[in-house]
Amino acid sequence: MNISEQDIGFIKLFDSNRSFIEEHASPVVNAEREKAYAAFSAKGMPRPKTEAYKYTNLLPWFKAEHTQAFSLNGEWERVVESFQCNVNELDSYTIYTVNGRYCDSGKNGTLPDGIVVGSFAELSKEYPELMEKHYGSLADVESDGFVALNSMFAIDGVFVYVPKNKVLEKPLQIINILSGDRDLMINQRNLIVVEENAQARVLFCDHTASNMRFVVNSVTEGFVAESGMLDFYNLQNQHNGTVMLGGYYFDQESRSLLNANYFTLHTGITRNNIYARLNGAKAENHVSGLYVIDKNQHVDNFTFIDHAVADCESNELFKGVMDDASTGAFTGRIMVAPDAQRTNAYQSNNNLLLTNSAKINTRPQLEIYADDVKCSHGATVGQLDEEAMFYLRARGISKEEANILLMFAFAYQVIEKINVPALKDQIRELVEKRFRGELDKCDSCVVCGQIGVQQLQTESR
Repeated sequence: MNISEQDIGFIKLFDSNRSFIEEHASPVVNAEREKAYAAFSAKGMPRPKTEAYKYTNLLPWFKAEHTQAFSLNGEWERVVESFQCNVNELDSYTIYTVNGRYCDSGKNGTLPDGIVVGSFAELSKEYPELMEKHYGSLADVESDGFVALNSMFAIDGVFVYVPKNKVLEKPLQIINILSGDRDLMINQRNLIVVEENAQARVLFCDHTASNMRFVVNSVTEGFVAESGMLDFYNLQNQHNGTVMLGGYYFDQESRSLLNANYFTLHTGITRNNIYARLNGAKAENHVSGLYVIDKNQHVDNFTFIDHAVADCESNELFKGVMDDASTGAFTGRIMVAPDAQRTNAYQSNNNLLLTNSAKINTRPQLEIYADDVKCSHGATVGQLDEEAMFYLRARGISKEEANILLMFAFAYQVIEKINVPALKDQIRELVEKRFRGELDKCDSCVVCGQIGVQQLQTESR
């Protein structure tokens, strides 16, 4: 495949900044960087006709001429001190990243003995054996050019290590902040390792703190060993000028449990790539998502649940509420390998369109090569129930309030999957505020003439 001028621009950008990028990285990270460089030089970024990116063309926003967030320029302390996350009443260990770089704010408290949380750049050098075993083994630079791009340019992110038999009692809240006085492209890399019989709850909160345009290419690899448990949450609440590409790759060993929950409450363009490989018998996987979008916003959730061995279970539920001229896409692929007998796999995607202009493309997919399985998938697209609306209006409830009640009832099934009571309460409140328009801020509103998807789309033509 001949790479494009756009791809060549990134290669030249990397070549001119190679020494800075590699200077403080570990040998393992730089070795993977070499593989990524070779893969990207051969294939470049996925083209618009690539099947996996059929409904979301990200190329217009990934441009080598964007300023790269290679350093923090000493501004992170001011950003962290002045920023308040929407999830602000959670008893948690709290850490921050600013433009993809870990920031030691001193707010995370004392972690339980043996549990390690900190800078990906620094800790990847301190734990070379963990890195050699895990880094790059899930997020394949050969299969996705955006993963290769991340592996080329990523400098920092978050490293989480929960050793055997350890329990992270409180949730770990990772607040990712985008901030700057110029448009930025950020490549962030995260690694989460939960060893045998260990447990962790991790919450990513993605936010913007300034009005510039941001293009984010983030990759997270998560490993859950035998009888381990990872409760993972991602809250995306970024302004309309943000293009967010998140890759989330998980590996599960025998009797492990993964709960992964994604909430997109505000965005410009978001693409979530969610991969989970059930690699040991009795592994259990639960993935859910809720996306609430309006104006010209776009959300694309692409999931791939790989049942590689027998006697595993997966449950997948994604729901979307789309208003105005927003667009969405969902591709859910379940793969059952020939030896994965006695698999239980269920998938559902339900969408609520509030206007005739809102659109959704949904593709549930089952690929089964075993005969002793229980698998199902389905998708629905509809509007608010007129009979339920009539019932509420007949009891004196205003049309606006009835709309909110019906939307919240639709979304509630996803919210109920949150296993942390305090977080569930906060997400419930944020979703209700979103339905009431209270999360829209003037500095991120298309209507007010600031940065927005519609403007980005016009300029990319």
